[in-house]
Amino acid sequence: MNELALTYRDFASREATSIESICRALVLHNRDKIQIKKEDRAVQNMVRIVRAVISLSQKKGFQGMSLRDLSQETDLSMGALYNYFNSKEELFEMIYNEGKTTILQILETHATDENPAIRLQQAICAHLYLSETLPRIFSFFFMEAKNLSPKNQKNVITMEQSSERYFEKILLDGIKKGIFQIESHQLMAGALKALLQDWYLKRYKFSSRKISVEQYAQFVIQFVETNLYAPGNR
Repeated sequence: MNELALTYRDFASREATSIESICRALVLHNRDKIQIKKEDRAVQNMVRIVRAVISLSQKKGFQGMSLRDLSQETDLSMGALYNYFNSKEELFEMIYNEGKTTILQILETHATDENPAIRLQQAICAHLYLSETLPRIFSFFFMEAKNLSPKNQKNVITMEQSSERYFEKILLDGIKKGIFQIESHQLMAGALKALLQDWYLKRYKFSSRKISVEQYAQFVIQFVETNLYAPGNR
């Protein structure tokens, strides 16, 4: 196996991403909506809320979940929940916005090489490692898309498109520099995104075969690069 442009160990040592860190950022970015003044308390309760949302969504779907269900799952009163959001739709938008921001920040932080070939490898690894760290968050957005309101369905599609466009930019840069030779950078980015989604949507398949996230990263990179390089640049 060739050396990866970014190892999982390096990613984990630089990136302390967790539901807790996402909820802390969510609280900071929604100070105008959240009425609890003490930051630590607000973050602690938001962690309970987000974890409960994910758990209930797996059981009955986000649309089937009521605020009363959320109250019972979190042991927070209805009044306490309204200190954080006014409706289920607003709660989803808060989680969605933070998720989208986190994914793009992670990609931009770890995919920095000037060579688009190496930058593409770094981005593939970073995306897979992040979904390895937060598989339930990634699955939540993907699996809930079909059950959401039209507005929030559009939000989820926008999130997927934002990361896909990030890969498109790297591919386009490689084409302009004569490193990549492909007919459609958009189709290639879409195919790549599907491979990345497979990791967190079908974890059972990889677990049963004892395939690590680094092994899968290597496979994805090799699979993509087979159809990517211009003659003499591979």
